[in-house]
Amino acid sequence: LCLEGRSHWLCAFVVASVLLVVDSKRARQPRCPSSCTCTKDNALCESAGDDPSQSFVKSEFTEIPKESFIHTPALHLLLFTANNLESINEDAFLGLPHLEYLLSVMHLLTEHLFQVHRKQPHHVDFNLRGNQFTCDCKLKWLVEWIYSTNTTVDQIYCKGPASQLDKKINDLAPQAFDCITTVCFLPVLKFESISVEAFSFESDQYVVFAHPSLGNAAFWSTSTVICKPLVIDNQLFIIVAQLFGGSHIYKRDTSANKFIKLQGIDILQIRKPNDVETFRIDGESFFVIADSSKAGFTTIYKWNGNGFYSHQSLHQWYRDTDVEYMEISSKPHLILSSSSQRPVIYQWNKSSKLFDRRTDIPEMEDVYAVKHFQVKSDLYICLTRFIGDSKVMRWDGALFRELQTMPSRGSMVFQPFSVGSWQYAILGSDYSFTQVYRWDAKKGEFVHFQEVNIQAPRAFSPISIDNRQFLLASSFKGKTQIYEHLVIDLSN
Repeated sequence: LCLEGRSHWLCAFVVASVLLVVDSKRARQPRCPSSCTCTKDNALCESAGDDPSQSFVKSEFTEIPKESFIHTPALHLLLFTANNLESINEDAFLGLPHLEYLLSVMHLLTEHLFQVHRKQPHHVDFNLRGNQFTCDCKLKWLVEWIYSTNTTVDQIYCKGPASQLDKKINDLAPQAFDCITTVCFLPVLKFESISVEAFSFESDQYVVFAHPSLGNAAFWSTSTVICKPLVIDNQLFIIVAQLFGGSHIYKRDTSANKFIKLQGIDILQIRKPNDVETFRIDGESFFVIADSSKAGFTTIYKWNGNGFYSHQSLHQWYRDTDVEYMEISSKPHLILSSSSQRPVIYQWNKSSKLFDRRTDIPEMEDVYAVKHFQVKSDLYICLTRFIGDSKVMRWDGALFRELQTMPSRGSMVFQPFSVGSWQYAILGSDYSFTQVYRWDAKKGEFVHFQEVNIQAPRAFSPISIDNRQFLLASSFKGKTQIYEHLVIDLSN
């Protein structure tokens, strides 16, 4: 047996017998086998025997190397008690065709030990009784292993936390564990942007930015505020909303591999665009532009097969800053945010095929933007205020009711987004750190998760590439940034 100690290697052949037996009820020193040299805590033996069991109690070695038991093929049982092992080679237990029981008691349990077990070609019983298991994310690996193995594992129980106390670990499912996540900063993109959106087209992933200072791109100008992608019947369109020179719609010409201008948007209706939203109703494609000028109209446009035409003007004079499309009770709705009134909710009328004003959101003046998200079947909205309190509200079947508030310090974006099964919301700030919140399913609300430093954030967009999750963050005064979402495996 070759075992690495803390300062030296200790090598010897070990007889397959009990190295040390600790009995707290008897003070009598156990007999040392004749072929072994014994100390208080361990024994070293020079020849192999036929005893089918072996114990390691309070051993000083820290590693079990490859084929450590190759000279004891008759072993049926291995017991590790109160050891300080730091690593176990994946082939440590090779050469034990008769091993049936591997007992791990006190301080030994590591995920690697169970990875090692997978190398065993035959059935082995595990006895894990006597361990104090805290059933949190650090133990998720063990639950996954029990869940997937055909090995016999005696019934074991959770000793904490309080929510899991005395639960049977053997009956837990891996999905019951919610491991810690984080957002990792990646290199920045060396340009400013005031909008960003990721989208898919012909099985590829794309990102479109509104770049306020790049004047030599294909269709951007120095007054661009929004670039919105829209895919209709495998055709890609980009709606480019501009403060000066009119807004335009471009179409991707796949044969020429470039964008061509399809049409302009009436400058008498859209004078100062501030947001663009796309949506589909009953198989038809629409987009709506929120106009923030005193004389402009927030206007809905509809695709007719050849181009987009004005379908409905919602109202004038209200200086709308944001428009959000969502379904409430399976019916299409729009929410308009404005600097001069509370957010207004419009509902689609199937008969007239127009949006009718339904209600507003009470006691919510000075809302800059509204974004929605869902948790299971429940509908929520995030309302952004530049100064004061931004809010999260929940639809109760008749009204949106306040759920929680977040302090705002120069906030122009409060963006909910999901990554896998995790739901987040990120509240931007022009004057301090941007705050990231994570949804707590037990509390039914967001809890603070982390903060990031972004100069004048204006938009966020998640994107998935090769099973990696990223968040793109546009910055009006700094550099466009990329964050990667990571899941930290606390068991390693």
